[in-house]
Amino acid sequence: MAAKGLRVLAAAEKNAGSKDVDPYGDLSFLGLIGMQDPPRQDVPDAVRACRDAGVRVVMVTGDHSATAGKVAEQVGITRKEAKTRIIEGFQLNDAETVSESEEQELIQANVFARVSPRQKLDLIKLHQGKGAVVAMTGDGVNDAPALKKADIGIAMGRRGTQVAREAADMVLQDDAFGTIVAAVAQGRAIFENIRKFILFLLSGNVGEILIVGVAIMAGAPLPLLPLQILYLNMIGDVFPALALAVGKGDQTAMQQKPRDMDESMLTRGHWLAIGAYGALIAASVLTAFFLSLHALHLETHRAVMVSFLSLSFARLWHVFNMRRPASGIVDNEIVRNLYIWASLLICCSLLLAAIYLPGLAGILKLSPPAGVEWGLILGFSLLPLIGGQAAIVALRFLK
Repeated sequence: MAAKGLRVLAAAEKNAGSKDVDPYGDLSFLGLIGMQDPPRQDVPDAVRACRDAGVRVVMVTGDHSATAGKVAEQVGITRKEAKTRIIEGFQLNDAETVSESEEQELIQANVFARVSPRQKLDLIKLHQGKGAVVAMTGDGVNDAPALKKADIGIAMGRRGTQVAREAADMVLQDDAFGTIVAAVAQGRAIFENIRKFILFLLSGNVGEILIVGVAIMAGAPLPLLPLQILYLNMIGDVFPALALAVGKGDQTAMQQKPRDMDESMLTRGHWLAIGAYGALIAASVLTAFFLSLHALHLETHRAVMVSFLSLSFARLWHVFNMRRPASGIVDNEIVRNLYIWASLLICCSLLLAAIYLPGLAGILKLSPPAGVEWGLILGFSLLPLIGGQAAIVALRFLK
């Protein structure tokens, strides 16, 4: 019965003349009761999603080993065709006396049965000692120490005890294992969005610094005026950046291996990308500025207008460079983000207002561009986008 996944109880009876008689002696066996507690239908898919995401699922239960083995097979923790060894609590030695071979066997095991609360705590310590980040689920009072010891303690919100909920870092309101997987996916999306947010802001600001710095060192007129920089930062540092922060993230995030827990928010590669993007933006804008002065022979204030709009639009288009290298040029998480398109619409409207509304244009010292100036602005503002996409494609093939 246990091998079919049932939880088995033995029933017995006894007639006694007094309540003081030992209730557990001379019992008459009546039979066995098999109770079915099937796993939720969404659990196998959730376990499969964990495996794809590089998250290992280990069953640690107080049930009979045969019951644990069958349930583990049903949800996909073990495979029917593979011979799986189930380790029972009586086979677990004290954590301090485990040999190296036994330790390796415990690390590789996926199912533990008849395990005591103390042994759960020892298993968590064992995995943590090997550098793993351990999340542990539990609902009982006896699970509280293990929930506290785990890197992420997850308590059941419905059937869990108050003690378990207080000891946990996370409480499942629906007691569903699939909710944990959804939380992992959301966490990965949030982390990647923060990275994109910072990468976008820093690369754009580095470009601004280089534009002004190179012009000063070359003894040229300033390509940007202070109020123009403030207005540009108000636009570019708010709407597109916020749109990146609220994106749903990459659809393939749960097919990626977990990142190293010691990995910083910005790696060496990200800092190199910030410098490269900033230099590309600066080179494009400065080229447009000097062409306006020396090729088109524009007045300084009109050349400044060209550089301001070139930088403004370049930073807007630059948001599409924030896609993952493995994604497509057109089909990616940035293009699918409707907030990105809404932010671009708002920013373009504000930029047009800056040159066509007399009061605002007067404050920013801007004037409407002519046809050739618009061609220069749009052409050079697209160069950072084209260069960034080319670099992303090249990086993908190099990997």
